[in-house]
This record gives sequence, C-alpha cells and structure tokens, in this order.
Amino acid sequence: MRYNGNGVIEAETAGSLMKKEFITIQTTSTVDEAIMHLRETVGEMKNIHYLYIINEFDGLVGALSIRELLSANGSKPVTEVMVKKLSTFTADKDQEKVARIFQDTDLVSIPVVNRQNVILGVVHVEDILDVMQQEATEDIHKMASVTTAPPALEGGLMDATVGLLYRKRIVWLVILVFMNVFSGAGIAHFEDIIEANIALVFFLPLLVDSGGNAGSQSATLVIRAMAIGDVKIRDWFKMFTKEITVAAAMGFTMALAVSVVGVVRGGVDIAIVVALTMALIVVVGSVVGMSLPFIFKKLKLDPATASAPLITSLCDIVGVLIYFGIAAWFLNL
Repeated sequence: MRYNGNGVIEAETAGSLMKKEFITIQTTSTVDEAIMHLRETVGEMKNIHYLYIINEFDGLVGALSIRELLSANGSKPVTEVMVKKLSTFTADKDQEKVARIFQDTDLVSIPVVNRQNVILGVVHVEDILDVMQQEATEDIHKMASVTTAPPALEGGLMDATVGLLYRKRIVWLVILVFMNVFSGAGIAHFEDIIEANIALVFFLPLLVDSGGNAGSQSATLVIRAMAIGDVKIRDWFKMFTKEITVAAAMGFTMALAVSVVGVVRGGVDIAIVVALTMALIVVVGSVVGMSLPFIFKKLKLDPATASAPLITSLCDIVGVLIYFGIAAWFLNL
C-alpha cells in the first residue's frame, strides 16, 4: 500500500525518500524571531536549506531560504519575505516523477505534504541522484528485454550470480523465439518464390535487419523523450507525421544504396524489388518503433517495455511479408 495516513509508505515513492529533519516557523513570527528559532533548533540537523512557514492549523503556506532569512530586515514579518508559490508533492508520489520535478525546478529540497497540506518531511536533491540512476538503469534493462522483476541487480552486474542473470534474461528471449517462428512461417509460405529466384535470399537479412534497426532507433528516441517528459501521449500524431517524413527520406537513401548491390547481384529487376522493399520496410519499422511506446503508455505499461529486441522481432515478421509480397507482385512469380 501507499502512504495512507497510518504511516504505511510504499517503496519508490516520495514518502520513502523524505527526511524528517526540517524546521518550521509560525506566520506570526518576525525575521529576528525566525533567526533565533533557527539557532535554537538546528543543532545536529543536516541539509537545512529552508525554513518552512506554517499557519495556526499547521498548513504549509511558504518557505524562506537561509540566505534570504539572514539578509532580510529583522523587524519584518516572515510572511513579507517568504516565497508563497511552493513546489510540493504528497508522500505517494512516484519517485520518478519526483526526480522530474527536481529537474524542472532546480531546487535543492522540496517538502512532502499530506492532503491537508501539513508538512511531513523533505526530499533533498542528493537523494534524487540515486533515484535517477536507478530509474535509468531499469529503463535500459527493459529496453534490452532484461526483466526488472525482483530480485534486483543491487550489487551490479559484476556481483550478480549466474542463476540471477539467467532468470533476468531468459523469459523475454523465449518469448521472442516463439515470435520469430512467424518469420519462419512467412518464409515457408513463399517457398515457391524463393525457388524461382534464389537471389532474393541474399538480401533477406539485410532488409529485415534494416527495418529492425530503424524501429529500434525510433523507439529509443521516443522512450527517452517520454522519460524526461518531452513527449506526451497527445503528441502521437505530431510525432507520427515527423517520423513518416524522416523515415521516407532515410528509406529513399538506403534504397538507392542497396539498389546498386541489387543490380550487381541479381540484375535490374531484383534491384527494383530490393529498393522498393528497403524504402517501405524502413518506413514501417520506424513507425512501429515510434508507435509502440505510445501504445504501451496508453495501456498503462512502461514504454521501455517496447524494447529493441521486441521491435526487431516484429519488424522481421513484417519485413518478410513485405519483401516476398513485393517480389511476387513485381516479378509475377
């Protein structure tokens, strides 16, 4: 369970990161009184960067940095020099979103409050650095189809046991093996076409790998953009139109390059088939790679799950169908 008012706090939330060392001051206090209170209470406390101003109901109404406090007129009420617009979050806020708030605000400390806006603790930026590293590592593992289910690689790759590494990697690999069966089925379906023109086989790995590579590039860019908040679900159409344009340009360039090999290896007809396939498969692979993170996000799943191996397997299946479909149409096989 998440923080529920009874002191139960879920891991990987703001509540699990917060420290309970902070100093509050009443709204009725002056700057001089606040300085005196700070001297009396700071003691052995660490990372005290702000005084938090609370009202008679203990609700958080403002904050005042130590520097601003010491430079202010001593007779002024703290309410006249405090910052009223504060960044806060509740104890159940996911730690990845907490890290994003720190990135956006450049603050060194942010208070954690309950539903009544009573301060419960403070999260410091140094605590977030570990979170950012942890979240980045999780995303990279997911993109490589390495499961992030417990137990985690807490000691790092060098300290992980053979058995743990096996369990982390085998699940997705087995799933992808069965997905690749569809690629084999597609090739088997076009056996007659392959027998009629064996030169087509030479270009098969080159073409399907190009689609997977293009899709992996697109997915990586989108997943990273989603992770830092640069891209939202509502941006799909804008990203789609941009990706189509970029992929078409890349596909055309790669088609020209591979057509030269096609002419040398199988003649003009094979070169045309290979070039058409390359252009189409790069566009399809790029769109698949770009779209999968949006689909996973819409389904409330982690976009990083739309990993490179998964996209490569999907593009292999689609690539086989596109390649031999174009060959059957153009060569009248």
